[in-house]
Amino acid sequence: MFQARSIGIEDFNDDCPVSGEQLGTIYRAHADAIPALLATIPERTRARLAAFLYARSHTRELATQVAASCHATTLRQVAGDLGDAIHRQSRQGYTAPTYGDGHRASKKGVSLAGSGTGSGMTGSHRL
Repeated sequence: MFQARSIGIEDFNDDCPVSGEQLGTIYRAHADAIPALLATIPERTRARLAAFLYARSHTRELATQVAASCHATTLRQVAGDLGDAIHRQSRQGYTAPTYGDGHRASKKGVSLAGSGTGSGMTGSHRL
């Protein structure tokens, strides 16, 4: 039987290019404090961190903030095409995904009434 468990910062330690403590500090920091925190991290490590964060949908906005502190060539060397994409987004500003909210082509309602043809139903039903 499957049992759910909480995910902690230690679950990211193997893949994350910075310590769990440092990642937590950056994650919890106010946006204005992030540049100063990133200034203490070498650029190549910041580029790896940007790719790491971008791979997780809930940290993509933070990934673009980290990427904004990197040169395009460094992001490209570390993450290839993904690095290019993160760099572009970091310069354009992050736009949260909508996942289709409010973007439906048609707001037409659904009718549960039958067409009446071939079903023998007339539209008035008595129990």
